[in-house]
Amino acid sequence: MLEFSGIPRPERLIDENGRRIDGRRPDELRPIKMEVGVLDKSDGSAYIEFGGTKVIAAVFGPREAHPRHLALPDRAILNCRYHMTSFSVEERKPLGMTRREIELSKVIREALETVTFLEEFPRAAIDVYVEVIQADGGTRTAGLTAASLALADAGIPMADLIAATAVGKVDGHLVLDLCDLEDKYGEADMPVAMAPRFNSIVMLQLNGRMAIDEFRRALALAQKGINEIYKLQREVLKRKFSELSPEEV
Repeated sequence: MLEFSGIPRPERLIDENGRRIDGRRPDELRPIKMEVGVLDKSDGSAYIEFGGTKVIAAVFGPREAHPRHLALPDRAILNCRYHMTSFSVEERKPLGMTRREIELSKVIREALETVTFLEEFPRAAIDVYVEVIQADGGTRTAGLTAASLALADAGIPMADLIAATAVGKVDGHLVLDLCDLEDKYGEADMPVAMAPRFNSIVMLQLNGRMAIDEFRRALALAQKGINEIYKLQREVLKRKFSELSPEEV
């Protein structure tokens, strides 16, 4: 029997009624919680929960780029750090950045650069920090979604928000928003991020295999989930900024 981190594979990940191991339907997102402006010491921040996955993002800047020789004359530098806390997973993660975290920092930065008007801040730097507090699958997509909200909370000009989720293949079925067990024991995992206003894909990765028809259906399922997440993002931002007094805006 396959086993990850001491957790044996359940006999079935999807039951005879089409329900997943956590009771969801194949096309159903996990319960989502979003907040912005959760940190006082940052220029912008956001907190997101996707089921058991909990992520906080903070933005600092724009500020003068240091060291100065790295500054770009025509746009800002966007720095991004994705990091999983040592207590976010069952087996304590070593301190420091792993190769996976370095890779995902680059993936998240490149996605954010597609919607951020960096040319508004020449010779400046904008720092984005994504901390995974608890991991239960979908940390990169939750991190990217939170980072997008934090940038908006900081007042950084953006063409659109980015919303992200993952679609996977589990026991032969396509499912939306994988939890940790589905991620570990499924046949495929496809994280997708979009700028929904432009119907534009800004990140797409695939681990595992899908037939062409499965890929098309998976992409449509991801878009359905992303539109739901995007609606929640807009609502949480509207709620915050509608509560501000004219002096605070």
